[in-house]
Amino acid sequence: MSENMVDLTTRTKQFALLIIRLYAALPKTTEAQVIGKQLLRSGTSVGAHCRESTRARTNAEFVSKIEVGLQELEEAAYWIVLLVHANIVVAELISELQSEINELTAILVTCVKNAKARK
Repeated sequence: MSENMVDLTTRTKQFALLIIRLYAALPKTTEAQVIGKQLLRSGTSVGAHCRESTRARTNAEFVSKIEVGLQELEEAAYWIVLLVHANIVVAELISELQSEINELTAILVTCVKNAKARK
């Protein structure tokens, strides 16, 4: 596994841990818990897909796994926006998390572009 992929798997694991901590801190209201569980699922699966990509047998399989990770990252971003817009979470408290989503998105898009260029 390349050094870049090790960094990515570590970084996506740290992202998942941030998501877990956010979920644990959410109020126990029904709406917060429903949205939070969706966030928990999507936010923790980003790293799982990136990790799976390291075992890809083909370039196409690698691209597919990373693209699914991107979809999960986009979904996590959506649930975070809903938490803020529903006044469940204060935007300032999750700005670092939103920045990490943007950075991970840029990294994963670059991975896909580079892999497709290798075809």
